[in-house]
Amino acid sequence: MDFFPAIVSAFGTIWWLILLAMVLALVKTPWSKGMVGESLVKLAAWARLPADVYHPVHNVTLRTPDGTTQIDHVFVSRFGVFVVETKHMKGWIFGGEKQPKWTQKIYRKTVSFQNPLRQNYKHVKAIEAMLDVPVEAIHSVVAFTGGSTFKTSMPANVTAGGGYVRYIRSFKTPVLTDEQVRETTAAIESGRLAATRATHRQHVAQLKTRSNPNAARLCPKCGGEMVLRTVKRGANVGTHFWGCSAFPICRTRQEAE
Repeated sequence: MDFFPAIVSAFGTIWWLILLAMVLALVKTPWSKGMVGESLVKLAAWARLPADVYHPVHNVTLRTPDGTTQIDHVFVSRFGVFVVETKHMKGWIFGGEKQPKWTQKIYRKTVSFQNPLRQNYKHVKAIEAMLDVPVEAIHSVVAFTGGSTFKTSMPANVTAGGGYVRYIRSFKTPVLTDEQVRETTAAIESGRLAATRATHRQHVAQLKTRSNPNAARLCPKCGGEMVLRTVKRGANVGTHFWGCSAFPICRTRQEAE
């Protein structure tokens, strides 16, 4: 009896199972979840934000005084510049506009994550620094995808599903001319770093460095050295934060993770 075909068939099945397991493992990684969320935002924008009115620039990495910052999406229009941070998450989401950490709850599992409004604040500031447009024309938007549900009251610019499109389209008053829209879009395209794997790897490495309490970090406002300090008064006494060494001339401060 010839067992060779059966052996080949069995090995073929094993390899398919191994490949399937690898794909499933990849889908569960934070990177792949982020890619899914960004793709959903792109799709909704393509379908509901006319490209002749809202000019999209995706995956924008910009240099900052302390390294780089990566922006998921920017939409430039006569009604403003919209800086969009995506969060592909499921479950219940708890958080407040001024809280440094928000919470994701899925059944009995609870995970805390950085307030995305604070995360997007740095993105907005980086866009402000490179553009010659009024500050009030630049808007921060947070788009949650993945079927998550807000369990606390959220500001209007924190949206779920396709809500970010409705928020962007709620701005009806032109604040930029057609020429300014063209110049602004061109400035973002020319000022960004190349959207390559090397750029992404460098950005991730810098994020890890900034999260290391022993690593040197620079002030995003003035470029001076940031110093780890301790709160000595008030409700947060004993907690740590990063403060600019140029204080009181520069009062920039960052949370200590």
